[in-house]
Amino acid sequence: MITDTECGQLAAELRRLRERTGLSLAALARRTPYSKSSWERYLNGKQPPPRKAVEALCSVAQEPPARLLALWELADSAWSGRARPAGPAPSAPGGTPAAAAAEAAPAAPPGPPAPPGRRWRPAAAAAGAVCAAALAAGAALLALRGPEPERASAGPQEKPIRNPGCAAESCAGQDPTRMGCGGAGMVDTVVAVDAVGGRHLELRHGGMCRAVWVRASGLAAGDRVELSLPGLAQPQVLVAAERDVGTYVSTPMAPAAEGPAGARMCVLPAGGPEDARVCFP
Repeated sequence: MITDTECGQLAAELRRLRERTGLSLAALARRTPYSKSSWERYLNGKQPPPRKAVEALCSVAQEPPARLLALWELADSAWSGRARPAGPAPSAPGGTPAAAAAEAAPAAPPGPPAPPGRRWRPAAAAAGAVCAAALAAGAALLALRGPEPERASAGPQEKPIRNPGCAAESCAGQDPTRMGCGGAGMVDTVVAVDAVGGRHLELRHGGMCRAVWVRASGLAAGDRVELSLPGLAQPQVLVAAERDVGTYVSTPMAPAAEGPAGARMCVLPAGGPEDARVCFP
């Protein structure tokens, strides 16, 4: 098991993200290419997750992946032994530097290669301490710099998350994250706008779920985000809570079997009068 000093922070962050989705391990497995038992090992620190698993969980949770991928890179360095610090060469008996003694001695035959799938084991106990220090430094740097923009992958496009939980009318009022409608290859951002006070709104269309919703960030507690659509009796509404500050949140979905045409999103800042509402388009 990966200990706290050996990059347990990554496992803890992945657990927090999974809890935020509200999905069980079985439900998470249905929405990603990884099995329930694999997720149990990744989230409990029994096995290092592959990079693609981190990306898949971020996609399901609608979390920008830059921060967690930065943690994964640091953790992977420790697991593979690349984070082992270089120390001064020890002296051989008689005061001869070990390096010189090694040159004089016959070379030992190479040992057998490491078994497949075991490259993540630390080469030395010091790797865990280095990783913990690197994680702390990396987290502090990321906090100062703020979230990085998502970069397009150089590889082939990620396959869509499997088995969305609803379609069209059955998506009405549902959470897009829990239903698996916002995964990679399943959603398009129709329009993205910056609203008052640093608030950011995105109109999202889930093609496989045939539904639309608003994803928002930069909200303050008490902000009200609304989604209206032709033929929709009442707008879908999100009122931001304290836990929503500093992260992405979404309105409930509205069915859009014919696409997102005519959709309108609005934000009313907390405590503001009705005429402070800002709408797009």
